[in-house]
Amino acid sequence: MPVPDESVVHGSPASPSQAAPAAPATVQDLPSVDRLLRAEPNRALIAEHGHSLVAGEARALLDGLRMQALAQQLPRAELAPEALARRLRQRLDQRLAPRMRAVINLTGTVIHTNLGRALLPEAALAHLQAMMAGPNNLEYDLASGGRGDRDSVVEGLLCELTGAEAATVVNNNAAAVLLCIAALARGREVIVSRGELVEIGGAFRMPDVMESAGARLVEVGTTNRTHPHDYERAIGEHTALLMKIHTSNYAVQGFTSAVDEATLAGIAHARGLPLASDLGSGALIDMSAYGLPREPTPQEMLRAGCDVVTFSGDKLLGGPQAGLIVGTREAVDRIRRFPMKRALRMSKLPLAALEATLMLYLRPERLARDLPTLRLLTRPLTDIEATAAALLAPLQAALAPRYLVERVALQGQIGSGSLPIERLPSAGLAIAPVEKKGSGRALDALAAALRALPLPVIGRIADDRLLLDLRCLEQPEPLTAQLAALPALLN
Repeated sequence: MPVPDESVVHGSPASPSQAAPAAPATVQDLPSVDRLLRAEPNRALIAEHGHSLVAGEARALLDGLRMQALAQQLPRAELAPEALARRLRQRLDQRLAPRMRAVINLTGTVIHTNLGRALLPEAALAHLQAMMAGPNNLEYDLASGGRGDRDSVVEGLLCELTGAEAATVVNNNAAAVLLCIAALARGREVIVSRGELVEIGGAFRMPDVMESAGARLVEVGTTNRTHPHDYERAIGEHTALLMKIHTSNYAVQGFTSAVDEATLAGIAHARGLPLASDLGSGALIDMSAYGLPREPTPQEMLRAGCDVVTFSGDKLLGGPQAGLIVGTREAVDRIRRFPMKRALRMSKLPLAALEATLMLYLRPERLARDLPTLRLLTRPLTDIEATAAALLAPLQAALAPRYLVERVALQGQIGSGSLPIERLPSAGLAIAPVEKKGSGRALDALAAALRALPLPVIGRIADDRLLLDLRCLEQPEPLTAQLAALPALLN
């Protein structure tokens, strides 16, 4: 009787694709740190980055693999030399990737507080590189060969541009306000209209600033109306300063009344008191000359009789973060001598950028071209619409078939507390999911994918669409060059 074929009785031998999965790797299978570092690809990493960093990341990598092995969840393929080298390089790349990154601002807000506010002009970037690469005369007088004053780097420029007798600078405008109050009114009273007790970003409130500066706040008037006699009645023997605060981040409309700087200066000076004005936004030019809403300037405040004016360097002025203080020589000298000044002074880096930015204002005919903030604020609508037209087809191709893209008219804003109710006519692209069910999750996923691009793209979600306002994208290439990576990020 023929012997049965075992392949028939017991089934044919298992094919490779049907083989039982390999047992997971164990802790004993892990290489030592030394062995991992001696592998050929990793020796190249050590030559590139140094032993300390690579060894530290190698230990961290093996610690993670050890936890997987103990949980019996470590595939043996993960321990192949090529796989280990790849993961080690990925860890090094992630470790060395900077937290601060360039992004594409398509939010429609030109001076965006969360996205770095004003863009520095090319002249400032060039001056920064030249000054930071070697020694400079930050506090050295080249004429006399003696010690200099860092304020002198920009004081002459600020006085020329604003008409002030003297000027000093600190690291931001909040510091400028704090320093002025402390220097001029510490231990005494400061009179402010109740309608001007503003709160800016990060819960920074004017009453808190007064308290921190050691001054006592005296509120006058009401939220919507303050009159000259309110200030006059409040002045007493303990009064040290009258203060006017520009409400740049909100607007009170309707039945309102405020005391202008010229009137307030007359009231203050008749009692021998100084008047300080905080403008915040820092416009050094008449914005209406460029077709933009008007903002008060330091020049106007000084002509009205203000003794001190404070404003920002990184908002409408278009430079680095800075607090600029201009005014009478007597008032500025008191501020400059106050001990707190040293703690708030500007370092050489923003000071160099500020000098180069202020220099641009000496050539006003070129300002709308050379100052990025002003160039973006005054960018012609036809140019923005042309950018939208150029991006429509490439973006639709990258997002099809899950999303629809269309060109739309938009309304942007200046931003950073400047002209809060004014809008800038703009144009851009609106992206909506084809499938209406779950559209909110789809829009969140798309926004996250755009943020995950090599050069992150930041838009805004409104009215069940992701809006990309193109005012701040002067050339389409930075976006189109990375659209090929978008489909994979959405999967």
